[in-house]
Amino acid sequence: MSSTRARQARRAWHVCGGAAAAAMACAVIAAGALGPSALVKPSLAPALLLAGITVLTCAAIARRMRFQPPSARSQRVSFWLSLAPAMADIEVAFALIGASYAVIAVSGALDSPLYPLLYGVIAFSVTFQSRPGAWACLGATLILELAFFLRQPFGMDSVVPMLLHLGFIAGAASAHALFLRGMVARHYWRGKRRLRREIEAQRRSARDYRLISAALGAESRPQRSRAEEEHMLAAGGIQTINASVYYTLSLLQRLLPARTCVLLWLDPRGEALAIKEVITAAPDGEDISIEAVTGASAIPLQGVLGAVVHDRAPLLIPRTKPGQVPYCGSRPEGSFAGVPVMAGAHLRGIVCAHRDDPFGDRELALMTGATEQILRCVQSEQLLLAVERAKYEHERFYHASAMLCQALTVEEVMETAFDAARQIVDYDVAAISIYDPERRRHQVKSVRIAPGGDGLVAHDELADLKFRDDTGLVSMVVKNKHYLPSGGEMRDVTTPVYGRKVKLKGAESLLVLPLLSGETAVGTFMLAARRRHRFGKDVREMLGVIASQVAVSIQNGLMYEQMKTMATTDGLTGLTNHRTFQERFAELLDRAERHGRQAAMLLCDVDHFKKVNDTYGHPVGDQVLRQVARVVRSAVRKVDIPARYGGEEFAVVLEETGLDGAMRLAERIRSDVGAMVIESDKGSFQVTMSIGIATFPDDGSNRATLIEHADQALYNAKESGRNRCVSYRRHLAEKPVRQAS
Repeated sequence: MSSTRARQARRAWHVCGGAAAAAMACAVIAAGALGPSALVKPSLAPALLLAGITVLTCAAIARRMRFQPPSARSQRVSFWLSLAPAMADIEVAFALIGASYAVIAVSGALDSPLYPLLYGVIAFSVTFQSRPGAWACLGATLILELAFFLRQPFGMDSVVPMLLHLGFIAGAASAHALFLRGMVARHYWRGKRRLRREIEAQRRSARDYRLISAALGAESRPQRSRAEEEHMLAAGGIQTINASVYYTLSLLQRLLPARTCVLLWLDPRGEALAIKEVITAAPDGEDISIEAVTGASAIPLQGVLGAVVHDRAPLLIPRTKPGQVPYCGSRPEGSFAGVPVMAGAHLRGIVCAHRDDPFGDRELALMTGATEQILRCVQSEQLLLAVERAKYEHERFYHASAMLCQALTVEEVMETAFDAARQIVDYDVAAISIYDPERRRHQVKSVRIAPGGDGLVAHDELADLKFRDDTGLVSMVVKNKHYLPSGGEMRDVTTPVYGRKVKLKGAESLLVLPLLSGETAVGTFMLAARRRHRFGKDVREMLGVIASQVAVSIQNGLMYEQMKTMATTDGLTGLTNHRTFQERFAELLDRAERHGRQAAMLLCDVDHFKKVNDTYGHPVGDQVLRQVARVVRSAVRKVDIPARYGGEEFAVVLEETGLDGAMRLAERIRSDVGAMVIESDKGSFQVTMSIGIATFPDDGSNRATLIEHADQALYNAKESGRNRCVSYRRHLAEKPVRQAS
C-alpha cells in the first residue's frame, strides 16, 4: 500500500509540480515581492526572484514543447495522468503571466509602459492554448491585477488605469477568442457541414435508387476492403444514373419546351421527396428554391405532389397558385405537369415540368417516355450490380474451394483456411481447434496472427492448447453446432473463449464457427479482430460456407494421413515398415554422401523368438514385438529411422552418427530389452536381443552393402552367444580367429 501511495505521489508531483511552482511565483508577485525599487536600488532578493522567474518560465516553455500526452489507456486508469495535458498548458499560462507581471512590477506597476506585453500573452493563451490554460491565464491576470490595485492609494489615479487595463485585457481575450477562433470554427463547421451534406446526398441517392441493397456485399478484390468496394460500386452506379437522368431531362426540357424540368425521388419510407436533378432555363433558377435543390430539407407530400403520389397518375395544371408546388421559389405562376415514375405498382418518383403555356397530350406522352427511360436506367444499374455481386461471390467461393481441395494434409488445410478467410474479411487472430469426442478434449491445431494482431493473444498461449469440452465458447459451439457470439461482437470480455487462462485482450469482434462435417462437429474456426462490426451477417454467412468446406477438407486430410500411415507404418509395432524404411534409408545415405557426414545402421533380432511363440503362443509373441518396438522408438532421436525389418528383426538407421555413438545406442537398446518383463498366462519371462552394426562410409558406401555387413555382424553376435552387440569392424577382426579354429 505504501509503495502505491508513493508512486501516486511521484506521479502527482510530476504532473502538477511545474504548475504549482508557477502558481507560487504568481503568488509571490501578487504579495508585492517586486516593485519599481528593484531597478532603482538593486538588491539581492529581487534579483534572485527575477532570475528564478526567468528560469521557471524558460523551463515551463521547454517542458511544454517536449510534452507528449499519455496514451488514452493510461489516462483512463490514472487520475493524475488524465490531468497531464491540461496541467501542461496551465503551467505555461501561470509562468508567462508571472513573468509578464514581474516585468510590469519593476517597470512601474499600474503605470508601467510595458502592459502591452501582458495583452500579447493573453491573446496568445486564449488563441493557442487549451481551454484550461486559457482560463488559468485569465484567472491569474485578474488576481494579479487586483493585487496591484490594492497596493495603490485609492483614488482616480489608480481606478482609471485599472479599468483601462481590465478593458484592454477583456479586449485582447475576446478579440482572439471571438474573431480568430470564431473564424476558424466557422470555416471548420462550414466545411464539415458541406462534406456531411455531400456524403449524405450520395448515400441518399444510393438508398433512393436501391443501389445499396444491390451493391456488392464483400470485397471484390483482396487488395480492397469491403467498405471501399461497396462505396466504389455505389458511386459508379450513381454517376451513371445521374448522367443518364441529366441528359434525359435536358432532352425533355428542349422538346416540351419547358422553363424547368425536375426529377423528384421518393425516400425509402415513402414519407418525403427529394430533388435529384433540375434542368432550368429560368433566370437565376428562380423556379426552384435553393433549399430544395441542395437537399437541406425534405419536400413534403402536399399540394400537387401529394396528389400525384396519392393517385399514382399524371397531373396537369394550367395555372398554379402560390404554395401549390412545395419546392417552387419566388415564381409559382405558370403551367405544371407531374408524371409519376412507376416500377410496377410501386411509386419511385415524379418528373415535373413548368412553363408558361398549358401542357397537352403530346407533352404528357414525352414526359411519360422520360420517366420510363429514367426507371430503365436505375433498374439496369441494379441488375448490373447484382450480377457483379453474384459473379464475385462465385469466383471467391470457387477460388476458396479450389484452394481447400488442393490441400492434402491437415496442416495444409488449416493454412489454406486462413488464406481463404482472409479473402472475405480482415482479421487479427485466427485459430483452428479439433475436437476428440472419445477423450472429450479440444486441441488448438493451428494459429495465425496477422500483421498488426500482436497483443491480442500470444502465439504460444494458443499453439497446441488442450482443454476440456466444458470450457468456454469453443465448447459451446461444438455442442450447439452453431456459431457464437450471435452478433459477432465481443460483448462480455470476461467470457472465456478457450479457457480462463487464455484471454483475447482488446478484441472487439469475435466469431467462433463450428467445423461441421455432415452432422458432426469436428472442431472450431475462431477469428478475432480489434475493430468493431467486422463480422456482419453476410460475412458470417460466407465464413460459414468456408468453415463447412474446411471441415470436409480436414476430414479428408485425416483420412489421407491415416492412409499414409497405413501405407508407411507396420500395423503391429507402429514403426516404419520395410518398404518405407528402404526409401528413407536411401534418402539418408544420399544426404550423408552430399554433406560428407557419417551414418550407422543397427540390425536387431530377438533371440529365440520362435521358442517364445511355441511356448507362450503367437499373441504373446506379438506382445513381445510391441514392447521391443516401444523400447527402440524411445531410444532413438526424431531424425533417426526405426523400422520393423521383418519377423522378429528390427532396423535402426542413425543420422550423423559414428561407430562409438552407434555402439552406445545399441548397448542401451539391448540392455532395455533385456530388462523387460513380459506377463503371460504361463508366467512372466524375459527376452534378449542381438544387434549387428555397420557404419557409413567405413563399412560400406551404399545401402545394399551396409545392410549385408550389418547382417554379417548380427550373425556373428548370434554365433558368439547372443545378447550381444557386434560391429562389422569387430566381425572382420574376429574372422581369421574363427577360421583358424
